[in-house]
Amino acid sequence: MSFQVDLPLQRILDRIAAAAQRSGRSASEIQLVAVSKYQPAPKIREIVEEGLTLFGESRVQEAASKIPMLPNKLHWHFVGHLQSNKVRKALPLFELFHSVDSLDLALAMDRIAEEMGRFPRVLLEVNVSGEASKYGFSPTTLKASLDQLLRLPRLQIEGFMTMAPLTKDPETTRPYFAQLRELRDEAARDFGIPLSSLSMGMSHDFEIAIEEGATLVRIGSAIFNKAEG
Repeated sequence: MSFQVDLPLQRILDRIAAAAQRSGRSASEIQLVAVSKYQPAPKIREIVEEGLTLFGESRVQEAASKIPMLPNKLHWHFVGHLQSNKVRKALPLFELFHSVDSLDLALAMDRIAEEMGRFPRVLLEVNVSGEASKYGFSPTTLKASLDQLLRLPRLQIEGFMTMAPLTKDPETTRPYFAQLRELRDEAARDFGIPLSSLSMGMSHDFEIAIEEGATLVRIGSAIFNKAEG
């Protein structure tokens, strides 16, 4: 059985570098998270051979079964909706959680992390588009909750994450990414902390996200293709 990369990886890296340059930054400031949900371990291993070591999963059970089958050098981020009843199993698996989407989830993670002796690194998911189908704090709820969130002793809050609406024209996503950056800048200023991470941008709009300040881009379909052979 053989696998193919849908777009040459170097082309994706070149596009990331060009977008970073347009925003006055270095490509080294942007982390590419290869979203590997639903991909079998052999296919992920093929992508590892292309040079990628950072992967994103969105289902705890699936990740728990795949991660032990893959090289120890890999780094894993959780990028999907995390249910409170999966927190205990998820904490040992992932280095960064992109999608803490409610105060209740944050409180549960903090409590369980204390029981397990962990200090999870997290991003707060913000639903800047207001779409009912998306999880996340609204900008208003985020501002109201941020003081309490930042006081949680275990959670290491490093920044924000968002998902823009899926549209045919990637340029239309720009205002949503700009809004998240502005929310981050305001929060960093108000609380005197860096909040240096912005996870935003996927296969169809990552260049716009980088131009608006993304430090992490979550790319799945542009990297993975269906297995062939």
